[in-house]
Amino acid sequence: MVSVGSIVAGKVAKVTNYGAFVDLEGGGSGMIHISEVANTYVKDINDYLKVGEEVTVKVIGINEAGKVSLSIKETMDKAPQQQQGQPPRREGGRPQRSAPRTWNGRGPQPPSTGDAFEDMLSRYKRSSDDRMSDLKKVMDTRRGSANRRSRSKG
Repeated sequence: MVSVGSIVAGKVAKVTNYGAFVDLEGGGSGMIHISEVANTYVKDINDYLKVGEEVTVKVIGINEAGKVSLSIKETMDKAPQQQQGQPPRREGGRPQRSAPRTWNGRGPQPPSTGDAFEDMLSRYKRSSDDRMSDLKKVMDTRRGSANRRSRSKG
């Protein structure tokens, strides 16, 4: 039987949109929630885990019904050492994303990792101001044509 805080090996039995179910060594099973897969934002768990993959997990909880909650990120170093120029890698050898993708108001491309928050905020504000200006012009044009029609009727 596993206990909270223990680190055990297991094999991924099933992958879902919200997590993965793992068969633990020595019997039993548990679930890794998608938020416990990596130290970064995980949009698609299939980028990190595959059925049949061997994983090392930490038991982070057992509820009253006996359901076991597992974590892969709890077994990782908080600041992984990496070779220069190489993306961080997690167990299994696949690269680990360094940052969540964020919308910068300029199409589907994420901002470069060197952008500071203030720069992104400034671009967003500029984009928003441009859009508001365009919207105001359209609304003023519509109001102007409505005023001309009401004056010509009277």
